Amino acid sequence: MTTTKLNFYLGAATAALIAGGANAADLTIAGPWTGADEQQVQNVLDIFREQSGLDVSYVGSDSFEQQIVIDAEAGAAPNIAVFPQPGLASDMASRGFLAPLKDGTADWIRENYAAGQSWVDLGTYEGQDGNEDLYGFFYKVDVKSLVWYSPETFEDAGYDVPETMEDLKALTEEIAANGETPWCIGLGSGGATGWPATDWVEDMMLRTQSPDVYDQWVANEIPFNDERVVGAIEEFGWFIQDAHVAGGKGAVASTDFRDSPKGLFSSPPQCYMHRQASFIPAFFPEGTEVGVDVDFFYFPAYADKDLGAPVLGAGTLWAITNENDAAHQFIEFLQSVEAHEAWMAQKGFLTPHKGVNPDAFGDPTLRKMNEILLGATTFRFDGSDLMPGAVGAGSFWTGMVDYAGGKPAEQVAQEIQDSWDNNK
Repeated sequence: MTTTKLNFYLGAATAALIAGGANAADLTIAGPWTGADEQQVQNVLDIFREQSGLDVSYVGSDSFEQQIVIDAEAGAAPNIAVFPQPGLASDMASRGFLAPLKDGTADWIRENYAAGQSWVDLGTYEGQDGNEDLYGFFYKVDVKSLVWYSPETFEDAGYDVPETMEDLKALTEEIAANGETPWCIGLGSGGATGWPATDWVEDMMLRTQSPDVYDQWVANEIPFNDERVVGAIEEFGWFIQDAHVAGGKGAVASTDFRDSPKGLFSSPPQCYMHRQASFIPAFFPEGTEVGVDVDFFYFPAYADKDLGAPVLGAGTLWAITNENDAAHQFIEFLQSVEAHEAWMAQKGFLTPHKGVNPDAFGDPTLRKMNEILLGATTFRFDGSDLMPGAVGAGSFWTGMVDYAGGKPAEQVAQEIQDSWDNNK
């Protein structure tokens, strides 16, 4: 689950730190990382400090998304803000709170990032003047299009890792025909119950439709009840048939997403596969070793649809919220191989930069995930995070729970569209 699906409130002390830092340093940066994550940011900033000779201040906040708006409206924004999702950055650009990046940055991204145009599109917004410019530079990415499995269990059963969606569906049916359960799927997440299904639908949209249709759907330029969207929901429905999922279809909504992968590790296995993002190992049994006890493969595309290798994910974009020369200098630093490899050597970092040395990864699991990212022909951001909150973090979630409970896809899609229309 991404940062945008959480809701926090900033304390006065943190706000004071941000405001004070804005007056003290040559370059001020605000972002969502605190604690151990903040130290990783600081390690990268140390390189820039040494190279530039500038005094750089970073302040992290659990409530970054609320605070950056408050600071911008008060005229006290940091020089650079690190946005966990593009929607807020787009809104701030339209209000005149972001400065366009230098000419040539978009060309650099197209040349140096895998699926480069995708990253340009995700960082390009309409400004207050009505013109489109590149405002956001993506640095630090997450991948969601992953399927987790036990290599030992696969080997014992004689199953091969599928390379296409056709192969994945055939494997699902083969496992079911052998009297076993192919999938563990859980949508439970407290007040956010339903969100894991939105990722499934987004991944299936990218595997059944072109990227421009995905973009039109996310922007509601085609309605939620469009037959192509309904089709993607039903593609998810194929995987939660009674014979395909642990506990049967009726258990999907009531199973907590944090508990659902545990079926991979039971003896005998409760299931053989679990589709979830790169963060899910945090909920595996203690002592589980990725690459040995469990591994992952790319959630594949259809071979017969000619849509390349799309990847669904998330990531942070860095934008200039209080323009000065140091801010532009820092964005140029983020384009360097050194800036990427410095975080690659730590934890929790993936990059679409084609020029990095894969050996720089300190974690072989991240290296393998990054290969999937670099192999992407299209990258698209988590769609629910880009939709209005009442939809992406509301009716879309609850609609998927209703669908798993037996409500028809057409009815669910219509109800989600109605909620969108009612919140315009």
